Amino acid sequence: MMSWFASQSAVFQAFLAGLFTWSVTALGAATVVFAKTINQKLLDIMLGFAAGVMLAASYWSLLAPSIEMAEGLGMVPWIPAATGFVLGGAFLWGADQLIPHIHPGIPNAKAEGRSSSWHRTTLLVSAITLHNIPEGLAVGVAYGAVATGMDLSGSVTLASAIALSIGIGLQNFPEGIAVAMPIRAHGVSRPMSFWYGQLSAIVEPIASVLGAAAVITFAPILPYALAFAAGAMIYVVIEELIPESHAHGNEDLATVSALFGFLVMMTLDVALG
Repeated sequence: MMSWFASQSAVFQAFLAGLFTWSVTALGAATVVFAKTINQKLLDIMLGFAAGVMLAASYWSLLAPSIEMAEGLGMVPWIPAATGFVLGGAFLWGADQLIPHIHPGIPNAKAEGRSSSWHRTTLLVSAITLHNIPEGLAVGVAYGAVATGMDLSGSVTLASAIALSIGIGLQNFPEGIAVAMPIRAHGVSRPMSFWYGQLSAIVEPIASVLGAAAVITFAPILPYALAFAAGAMIYVVIEELIPESHAHGNEDLATVSALFGFLVMMTLDVALG
């Protein structure tokens, strides 16, 4: 199976990896079929874990390779990383300002982005979809980086790209729950709650393919693209995951879980990469 996967094109590998990360979100959303609500403490622990995974992935799988790659290509090492990082954060900030969305547990009056008459369900799906764009891009850029052969340091390998896919998949499980459960709690049927929950991650295979195709087509942007994905993911962690996991009095549990998530992702990247 591994040899077959390795023989495929980078774009197809990215697509399959995006399908995997989407499927884990769908698996999380499927919990709504068996329960109308989930214990808030457990959800905060899982969101903290997701934050830790994304933080570790941002450095070990994206920023560090960006710096090492830039150095190997004769660039000033910190410039692509810093530039891409800022652009990634700015991209998510701009999307936050433009796209109507709302986070679980927040009243409609405090919806973010442009004012809209969208239904609350659509606003909730929109919020999680914003989370998933940088995750899909990160996965795609990682596979594209392997295909370009530009990483002279050897820090970006197929194994490290797979490790990133697994890490993103792990943290997608609570995101599926986080969108499906609030929708169910507002009286939407179980099948439709699941549908909306999994729909929030359908952007990941699309973003994965676009990320891989972009860095293969425009190889010189690769160090910037890696850092861009890192900046976008860290923006999501600081803006949304950490505040959400700390909003219900479970700060210590969420923080410990974030440390554990960071440890798991770091171990995955170092062991497999």
